[in-house]
Amino acid sequence: MESSLIEPTGPALFGLHGQVALVTGAGGGLGQAIARVFAGQGADLVLSDRAGSELEALAAQCREWGVRARTVFADLSDARDAASLGLRALEAFGRIDTLVCNAGIQGPAGPLLDVGRVDWDRVFQVNLASVNALCASLVPGMASRRSACVILMSSIAAVRGNRAIGLYGLTKAALSQMARNLAVEWGPRGVRTNAIAPGLIRTPLAQALLDDEDFMSRRLAMTPLRRVGEPHEVAGMAAMLASPAGGFINGQTLVVDGGTLVSDGG
Repeated sequence: MESSLIEPTGPALFGLHGQVALVTGAGGGLGQAIARVFAGQGADLVLSDRAGSELEALAAQCREWGVRARTVFADLSDARDAASLGLRALEAFGRIDTLVCNAGIQGPAGPLLDVGRVDWDRVFQVNLASVNALCASLVPGMASRRSACVILMSSIAAVRGNRAIGLYGLTKAALSQMARNLAVEWGPRGVRTNAIAPGLIRTPLAQALLDDEDFMSRRLAMTPLRRVGEPHEVAGMAAMLASPAGGFINGQTLVVDGGTLVSDGG
């Protein structure tokens, strides 16, 4: 069967011109990088995070690069806010072509079986339930255009055991499974769903680890590239998935970790 899709070449293969993307957690290190890379590739943006002047400043910066950008504030730890975010985001430009579910929290550090119910519920609400609510409100409409993209932010904590942040790892593993499930359910209607699993990336969230010399010595010894990742390297993966270049990638968890996951630690 011949493809009805245009085969772009050159910059168009990785371009996002004509797209509207919603990025959650846009005020954080990865979120800001994703917003800037998407804007640089021509996407109009709906940026969401909790209230803050930094988000408005980011939107203004994106507009200086010639794209449209709006902000929608939401606290995803509040189920009602999470449930309404999709509809409020649609009010900005009337549609969403790419959904980047980047918002997340680490939650408590320590043994998994010591986690209390309040922390358990909060981490699962922000990292998983809010994503499900957002997808439920937006994906059916995205499918009506027969070409759309959902990107879920997982982690290498989803694919390895962890003594310190087991609860976080559980939610990230669930996101990788959600990507597979949505890929099967909505792929026939043109919606691609993938997850990105970053390793240690230079963001404010990771600052305590970056400042820990013993931890960094061990981590870099386990990472063949012998460095931490930069936010734009994760953002670039997200942009590729949203672009025509990623058009046949569906249901995958793509690891961006400098080789940490495959290393023998030598």
